Amino acid sequence: MNSSPLGSLGIAAWVLGLSLAGWLSLPETLQATDFILTSSEQQSGTKVTLLDTFFLNSERGWTVGAGGTILHTQDGGKTWKSVPRRTNALLTGVFFASNDQGWVVGQNGTILHSQDGGRKWRPQVSGTASALFGLFFFDPSHGWTVGTRGTILRTVDGGRIWEDQHSGTSADLFGIQFLDQQQGWAVGALGVILATRDGGVHWSQQKTDSFATFLDVFLTDGQTGWVVGTQGAMFHTITGGEKWIDRTRPCGSPCIRPADLLRVRFTNQQSGWVVGERGAFLYTSDAGFTWLEPELPNPISLYGLAFPTSREGWAVGEQGTIIKIIGPPS
Repeated sequence: MNSSPLGSLGIAAWVLGLSLAGWLSLPETLQATDFILTSSEQQSGTKVTLLDTFFLNSERGWTVGAGGTILHTQDGGKTWKSVPRRTNALLTGVFFASNDQGWVVGQNGTILHSQDGGRKWRPQVSGTASALFGLFFFDPSHGWTVGTRGTILRTVDGGRIWEDQHSGTSADLFGIQFLDQQQGWAVGALGVILATRDGGVHWSQQKTDSFATFLDVFLTDGQTGWVVGTQGAMFHTITGGEKWIDRTRPCGSPCIRPADLLRVRFTNQQSGWVVGERGAFLYTSDAGFTWLEPELPNPISLYGLAFPTSREGWAVGEQGTIIKIIGPPS
């Protein structure tokens, strides 16, 4: 039985049913063995749960969450401004393919599009009522989003038309990434990892021998990548997914249920970051051979993660939490 709150009931029911904790109060510096991580809390102006974030550069970024919330910063997070709402839906993903062209997805098949850098948002017709989670655009024309019951939608015209792709699975899908217009991966429940070499015309399932729910995927190139998921699941490939190796970290003693890992991002071949529930926060500087785990003072769940530069990143989560992360020198 899948104990994850991101299982068949969906992320919407989970988030809306959360008993949220207080504000995250971070010290200026968190230390872990051989590096120093500097982090600071930013004032979001809201206490709703934030589920995803995207930064074009170190100054311009967005975050989205419950109740149709969209926030925007133009000064690296010193100030965050709320964008007028076009929906009350839970918003789960945000992606900008250029300075002007951006998309947001969420529950009930919600897709919003901006052509002016996020000042105004207009709905696009998704053709589905499925909740949408993962979102990725290769350029302003070519994009994909994934959701419940194996939903994969693709556009080749900036979202004027969204076409349903045959995923070959009924599992809920949560994360998606493309390296170019042809080569991509999607992940979801029941250990599902899907790959395509033709832009999603055909998707094939890659073997993991795991029943974890995979929540995010990140490939640094056509061969090397990571997926993360429920109960601390971490899988690694150096063969483009032909073989996925279980890199889940030991539970420890006494063993408490490992935190779900929700987002993974690498800034180069060596440096990677993972965030998750109950303050899970991991960093590697050696391509994942070892992971350091600085302890956050409060067990705040972090759902979104973005690194627009090799050192600067942002994580978002419960109670409107937004933290800026400055990593060690590359």
